[in-house]
Amino acid sequence: MSIQTIDTQEALKDHITALIAIEPRFAPIYEQVGVPSLRRNAGGFEQLMRAIVGQQLSVAVASSIWQRLAEAGLTSPQAIIQATDDALRAQGLSRQKIRYTRSLVEHDISFDILVKMSDEDVMEILTAVIGIGHWTAEMYLLFSLGRADVLAVDDLAIKVAAMDVLNLAERPTPKQLKVASQEWSPQRSAASLLLWAHYGWMHNRKSVPV
Repeated sequence: MSIQTIDTQEALKDHITALIAIEPRFAPIYEQVGVPSLRRNAGGFEQLMRAIVGQQLSVAVASSIWQRLAEAGLTSPQAIIQATDDALRAQGLSRQKIRYTRSLVEHDISFDILVKMSDEDVMEILTAVIGIGHWTAEMYLLFSLGRADVLAVDDLAIKVAAMDVLNLAERPTPKQLKVASQEWSPQRSAASLLLWAHYGWMHNRKSVPV
């Protein structure tokens, strides 16, 4: 099994070139935003726990809670096992997120092995954790494992940008976007990164007074 990854900005540029050959409507987006940042992270338990902590919270609030957990030494599996629910709640975790975090610990994921697994198998393992859905698993594939063919069809910004790029009358559903993007494979991660960058450009354009 061959696993494709994008590990450098130069490699991303090559993937974008290949994507444009498949779907020329990305060409003006590339001219507009250039080569987006890969935004890679180290992955592992802390990355997924941080994703759980940040669900449905603003960046500022999520960062504050994470900082409190880190200062209390409550960001490792062993620490979570030993901590009481009250101790976790005292640092800002809700009852629901405590349940999700404990589920992550209980699944005892071997993160080193994920590197060698297919996208589908990684998705299956991660989404088996209570509180980790497709979006979070896709973010892990993209930014922690650097996989080359992931389109985050559940992401709001992706859907808004795709609506503009593909000149659609309304925002596509995840299923519609999945079908529409099949021909972009195996360059769908490059598409995701360009669509996020385009969404940022659209947002900034609307924020600038004329």
